Amino acid sequence: MGLLFPLGEDEDGPLYRRVRRGLEDAILAGRFEDGRLPSSREVAAELGVSRNTVNLAYQELITDGVVIARPRSGHVVNEELAARRRADPTEHASPGWLARLESPPGADDLPHVRKPEHWDRYRYAFVTGHLPSEAFPDRAWLRSLREALRGEHRRFSLQDGIDVDDPLLTELVCREILAGRGIAANPERVLITVGSQQGLHLVAGALVGEGSRVMVENPGYPDARHILARAGAELVPGEVDDGGLIVDERLLDVALCVTTPAHHYPSNVTMTGQRRQRLVALARERDIVLVEDDYDSELRYVGRASPALASLDPDAVIYLGSFSKFLAPGLRLGFVSAHPVLLEHLRDLRRYTIRHPSGHQQRALALLIASGEYRRGVRHLREAMRVRWERTVAAVRLHLPDWVMRPRAGGVSVWIGGPPGLDTRELAARLDPRGVLIEPGDTFFFDSPGPARGPIPRHWIKLGFGALAPERIDEGVAVIADEAKKLLG
Repeated sequence: MGLLFPLGEDEDGPLYRRVRRGLEDAILAGRFEDGRLPSSREVAAELGVSRNTVNLAYQELITDGVVIARPRSGHVVNEELAARRRADPTEHASPGWLARLESPPGADDLPHVRKPEHWDRYRYAFVTGHLPSEAFPDRAWLRSLREALRGEHRRFSLQDGIDVDDPLLTELVCREILAGRGIAANPERVLITVGSQQGLHLVAGALVGEGSRVMVENPGYPDARHILARAGAELVPGEVDDGGLIVDERLLDVALCVTTPAHHYPSNVTMTGQRRQRLVALARERDIVLVEDDYDSELRYVGRASPALASLDPDAVIYLGSFSKFLAPGLRLGFVSAHPVLLEHLRDLRRYTIRHPSGHQQRALALLIASGEYRRGVRHLREAMRVRWERTVAAVRLHLPDWVMRPRAGGVSVWIGGPPGLDTRELAARLDPRGVLIEPGDTFFFDSPGPARGPIPRHWIKLGFGALAPERIDEGVAVIADEAKKLLG
């Protein structure tokens, strides 16, 4: 193939960004005459870098529209965009801007969760973050949006709330949502956010400073690590087993701990009651702030959901909730429940970033909850997801009987581990031409300094099932099993 491009050893920034710039330069120079790009394996071998580095570079190019990922065809150049950039080189170069941009502190070495823009073109898209479209309560939501613009509701929908939330929504969050999780709260303890991720960002801005030691689960949610690292946190990995986050001596020297006790992200294990008690007791004793991301707690298919961690001590625990997971990820509405003193500070931070979430959407959501349609929609979604969960679990047991599987009792994915020698990044590349999209699990682990460090496991897969039609799940898992067998020889 010949050397594609120099890596620019004197350039700043992470390695994958240098690979990305080199690939983009080669594209604009017309190096790929037929528009087809070499595979990540070929690029990695040619440049002497890891395939993961090349995959990250390709994903950025896909996100920016420079490259298109096509099932069964690999990566191809987006000729329309490339031609436009060749005609206007300043659009590509922007040398003045690169010199002005500053990388967020502490986040360069952390992996990003990236998904192809056209994931829905894959026949078997085992991705998370997408729910069955038929489960969304279209008619009820449209009725609520219309009603929110009528009569007394119109003022709350259209006014500038400055830093105030919709009083009807905060009241209903307390009565219909938090009460169901065992949390006694009043509206003074609720702040509406643009999804739970904004809630964590506000908390990090208020409580995390340069050098603050913060425990995060390992494996865990990559976006949480980015938010905390960019706020200056020193991340401390908290290991997870079948009982959830392990409560051990590593907690003794942290100021804040972020956990997903209902359904751990990504393994879906539920923290045991005994461990919850120990965690809250230790937090009180050592003055540790606990942040509970109540991830997918409503999507439980076996047994009853455990009460929230915040139900044990609502003053010591900051509770992050989301409506996006149960209605639609694109809705972007969530809330924080915490001590009123902290919430007033978070409200001030929110005011000078986004002011407040859409008043129209807040009032429409309040009306949806008040009508009972929200609760009915959650039940409908839970049933649609339960069918997919059962089929995914059955398919893994049939086609991958020797793999480790942690389906547990709910969630939007199953966490499966192949033989330790399996590289799921390589498996993902082999599955792509066959129309199968998976999420390799190494993204959810992170390295840490110290004598106990070891290689990041590369044999895990987060197998999301919400975006797939139930009848395709078995055949999709069969393809994964076939390619894994070939890869392992």
